[in-house]
Amino acid sequence: MSSTTKARRTPDPSVQKSKFTDSPAIADSKPNPGRRRAVLWVIGGTVIVACVSILGLIWLASRFSLGQLNNTTVSHSMVVEKVQKVAKLVSSETTLRDVIIYEDTWYGSTKRSLVVVTGKVLAGIDLKGNSPVQIDEKARRITITLPQPGILGIEIREMQTYDEQRGLWNPFTGADRDALFQRAREQLEKTSVELKITETAQQSARELLESMFSSNGYKVDVVFQ
Repeated sequence: MSSTTKARRTPDPSVQKSKFTDSPAIADSKPNPGRRRAVLWVIGGTVIVACVSILGLIWLASRFSLGQLNNTTVSHSMVVEKVQKVAKLVSSETTLRDVIIYEDTWYGSTKRSLVVVTGKVLAGIDLKGNSPVQIDEKARRITITLPQPGILGIEIREMQTYDEQRGLWNPFTGADRDALFQRAREQLEKTSVELKITETAQQSARELLESMFSSNGYKVDVVFQ
């Protein structure tokens, strides 16, 4: 009676070892959500702290600069210099055109002329004299006294005659031309007053002076006399 022997195959230790050593490598290659979330929190916190620090520095710098600006002291000469600059700024040149009718009767003989005059009117503040300036450092207030704006000059640019009728024994003379020229100047001055050119110069001077010194922390009172 023959007997058969079956051979048992024993597992190769090297193969078994490789199976166990491969599994940790596979596990390590998978992403770790907890670790990624922690890194994002660290980055986000750093950015927030940096932004807050920058904003704080900007706020401190602005407070420091404003404090220095408000503590600026102005001198009498500085105020006078700015007043002179303002007087030049508010001076305005306005071109006007008007119609003048000139009539003169002598012993029943009338001469008549219609003239269109064009002129330039200069309006502003005349600072030939000293403008009083008072500075109150404790109250941070400046009081400036200025003369009333007025017409500084009138220049006749052109005079055109459209209708001229001489009298039978009353012709036009040089005296009539001079009188007509003077009438033209008076008419242009009257028109400029009606247009309130001087009031515009007064308001502009007040606004400019207030804005110039408000940046230094001063309140300005402008008085026109």
